[in-house]
Amino acid sequence: MNALLRLAARSAWNRRFVLALVVSSIALSTFLLLGIERIRSDVRDDFAESVSGTDLIVGARTGGVQLLLYSVFRIGSATNNVRWTSVQAIARQRAVSWVIPISLGDSHRGFAVVGTTEAYFDHFHYGDDRPLVVESGKRFAGVYDTVLGSEVASRLGYRLGDRIVLSHGDGAFAANDHADKPFTVVGILAATGTPVDRSVHISLEAMEAIHLDWAVGAPIPGLSISAEDASKADLTPKRITAALVGLRSRSAVFSVQRFVDDFQPEPLMAVLPGVALDELWEVLGTGERGLLAMSVLVSLVSLAGLVAVIMAGLDERRRELAILRAVGAGPRQLLLLLAAEGGLVTMTGAAIGAIASLAAVASLAGVVRSQVGIDLHSHWPGADEWSLLCAVVVAGWLASLVPGVRAYRLSLADGLSPRI
Repeated sequence: MNALLRLAARSAWNRRFVLALVVSSIALSTFLLLGIERIRSDVRDDFAESVSGTDLIVGARTGGVQLLLYSVFRIGSATNNVRWTSVQAIARQRAVSWVIPISLGDSHRGFAVVGTTEAYFDHFHYGDDRPLVVESGKRFAGVYDTVLGSEVASRLGYRLGDRIVLSHGDGAFAANDHADKPFTVVGILAATGTPVDRSVHISLEAMEAIHLDWAVGAPIPGLSISAEDASKADLTPKRITAALVGLRSRSAVFSVQRFVDDFQPEPLMAVLPGVALDELWEVLGTGERGLLAMSVLVSLVSLAGLVAVIMAGLDERRRELAILRAVGAGPRQLLLLLAAEGGLVTMTGAAIGAIASLAAVASLAGVVRSQVGIDLHSHWPGADEWSLLCAVVVAGWLASLVPGVRAYRLSLADGLSPRI
């Protein structure tokens, strides 16, 4: 068997230029296959790690996925707001331990502005129950203080003490800027790899202050309230966008959810983050399967190229195979020879593709995180990736049996007396 492998390796080396193209093709397909699987897995992990320790998300009655997207991932917008009195009623429930109110709708140079309270820094966890950490500075205390996510600070070059201006809505028009009420950066959060990094955090009172002279999404004509006067007004919030709720006991989650769903003063809903995530992945499942199918098709094309190259070389190798038959090699040995050759080519290509995938993740993780917001994890391939890698190798070996069967059927006389 060892002699057969050495013979297959030397035979492949003699045709190294042609086989190098096949190896490159298999390597690229393996790179694509493993890359898509890594991105799919890391995107799922990023979404799952964006919020931890939150038992319920409360918002206006809408779809569970939509509520999750705008309250946690800052994607989309709410169909309606929630009255502050309703949030207080939920917080008074015996089973409720804490409530994090969230008010959305404004932005700063493309980054979402999040109005909240100090409970956000005390109780919001992510990943494996990790708390938020103020890397530099402090939490907001004054009305016009702001705490930036790490990505906001790094991409816009902000430091402690800098003054920034928030914009109403997406900030597409300069007229929507709250230029008369600038904020001061008092804190910068440590990186989390979650939407927190891409958020500008202010207090609920600040959210009220910058909208005192606004109505229906626009400044009130003829009314202008200065920043100082606004800070002295009654800034008790009237409405918020959503609330994250933590319970004293997980066993009470369904009773509190039922209380929220049956809330009489206004239509509300409460969703479990894990259930909403499962619904989200069901929606995205078609796209995931489509990407995986595309990478599988690319791999099949590469393996088809392997078969074509070996088959095309059989006519040139008939004399070689016939001589092997003449010196005692049986048809099965010729079949194993070509199968071993195809297996070596496939394994080499798969190994190069796997190494290239690991190197790409390690070198491009920072760029992908800053540009796309996906936190790629550089680690040893997981079970799913090993399964795909083994599938490529096995499929390549099976594909090489096709020319092997053809060689098995070649006759000794035909090889020694080739047709002219």
